[in-house]
Amino acid sequence: MTANHADSDARADLISYLDFHVEAGIDAALDERPHDRFAEAEAAQAAAPRAEPAPRREPPPRREAPPGEDAPLEFRRELPSRDPPPREPPRTYGNAAGAKPGEAADDARARAAQMQTLEELEALLRGFEGCTLRFTAKNLVFADGNPQARVMFVGEAPGADEDRIGKPFMGRSGQLLDRMMAAIGLDRTSAYISNVVPWRPPGNRNPTPQEISICRPFVERQIELANPDILVCLGAPATQTLTGTKDGILKARGRFYPYRLSDGREIRALATLHPAYLLRQPVQKRLAWRDFRMLKSALDGSAPGK
Repeated sequence: MTANHADSDARADLISYLDFHVEAGIDAALDERPHDRFAEAEAAQAAAPRAEPAPRREPPPRREAPPGEDAPLEFRRELPSRDPPPREPPRTYGNAAGAKPGEAADDARARAAQMQTLEELEALLRGFEGCTLRFTAKNLVFADGNPQARVMFVGEAPGADEDRIGKPFMGRSGQLLDRMMAAIGLDRTSAYISNVVPWRPPGNRNPTPQEISICRPFVERQIELANPDILVCLGAPATQTLTGTKDGILKARGRFYPYRLSDGREIRALATLHPAYLLRQPVQKRLAWRDFRMLKSALDGSAPGK
């Protein structure tokens, strides 16, 4: 093996190693080498000089009350109160940790229904404390693209790149989505892009059913305000959340589902594979291409609704 081949293999191994850490949610280097904080704390404690014990103070002599007289106030001893000391209220992340999932979802639904514009909805989300993901994410990832577009793409949740930038589909999966849209004549000026959950789950884990139920009213209201002609659900979580199907994505993809808005109007929702899945399974890109051809035909064959 030549030196060039060895360098190339070492570079590929290093890139794979970094990709593994990014997928695991490790996206920031704090130092060049690991630290054993427990050992450092023990060493610092052992090296610290021991403080001399403080001299013991003798209590002042007790003054007795004169016999035959009521003890004046200065001699009376106060009995300890039998009432327990007041307990401090538990610390919570805003209203998130103290609210039950059902109550938080009902509150989200009531507040989202009052929003009349996408700008109002985004401002509401920035101050919403009913979902704990808000406190672990760096940024709210609301949307990108053109809200007046005829097609709206909805994914699952932001990743590390999206969380850092504050826009959906900014990493490798976003680059693939851009190329997939370009293949049918779309780009971010002719499409609107969002996620079911607008905050990144820690470590890029899947959102829990409780987190999805809390965030669902917001994305549903976002769809109503954007008012697209066609909705594209990217991946199983978005498809199952918005269409109600229980099928896996490989069975659900390639089909249009009815999606009913609050005003009674019905639009079509197309289920397809998530770009992140296609990066892991490139052989399935042929299925996604079929789905995007269906989307192209639907856009060409349906009259603009705006």
